[in-house]
Amino acid sequence: MKSTAVTAVVVTYNRVSLLRECIAALQAQTWSPAAIFVVNNASSDGTRAYLDALASKRPDLFKVVHLAENTGGAGGFAEGLRQAVASGAEWTWMMDDDACPHRTALDELLKVAVVPSNVYGSLAVNGMNTSWSTTLLDQGKVVHLAEDVPAAARVDSIPLLGFLIHRSLVDKIGYPDAGFFIAADDVEYCVRARQAGSDIVIAGNSRIEHPRTELSEVKFLGGRVAYLSLPPWKRYYDTRNRLFIARRYYGFKLYSQTIPGSFVRLVAAMVKEPRKLAQLKAFFAGFVDGLLGIRGKRHELWKIK
Repeated sequence: MKSTAVTAVVVTYNRVSLLRECIAALQAQTWSPAAIFVVNNASSDGTRAYLDALASKRPDLFKVVHLAENTGGAGGFAEGLRQAVASGAEWTWMMDDDACPHRTALDELLKVAVVPSNVYGSLAVNGMNTSWSTTLLDQGKVVHLAEDVPAAARVDSIPLLGFLIHRSLVDKIGYPDAGFFIAADDVEYCVRARQAGSDIVIAGNSRIEHPRTELSEVKFLGGRVAYLSLPPWKRYYDTRNRLFIARRYYGFKLYSQTIPGSFVRLVAAMVKEPRKLAQLKAFFAGFVDGLLGIRGKRHELWKIK
């Protein structure tokens, strides 16, 4: 595996300062990517000029894709992976522009990425903590400290943040669903991979620095529902895309778990969030589009900000 070239894909939108840090971290890897594809989601903050300068200095390393419109993280990753595979990439390592891989991140990841039919992922960390709670399937526990994640552990899903996939699996399951725009596209992609027989493996020694996501939990019917504070326009996609996944894969659980859980999150938003009417509108717009299966970039059409 270690003799195989790896192509990195970075998706960016209007965060050129973070993108610079991400690119510098990729160039400093102890195991260097063979190529770095950067998908620019129609940024307007100087990203284009920065990337064009990089590509002109190192055309052998940097491949830049300027999109005509912002297609969200889902569209960016779908296009980036498509371009990487078309260029002949065998393994592709994907991440957002706010990812800052530790120097040994790719090196450590390649130590465990030995089965092309599996998905592998670096561990997102914020200092000594994981960037979000991580459920280790074999141990049956949720961990919050980076040191508690083994060198290789099975999980349900990993984000498109240090996400490593082989072209043979892409040929089998396709590309991330660009219709999600943002939110849960990585979850759906991992569901597809698991249905194809893949294990989803997190590599605890392959670390990527990333801002911490603060999740809270709401008790409901003896269980717990994860709640994330979101602005209304993101609430729309969070609500809609959870329903997309449930409609497609979860059968009756759409009605017994996903829909009730969605309303629990709505109640929590009404208690915790400002702009309550905007939150309410975003929820019901996402709920309608989710049940109807209407995909794409839609928050602007609903006039949700």
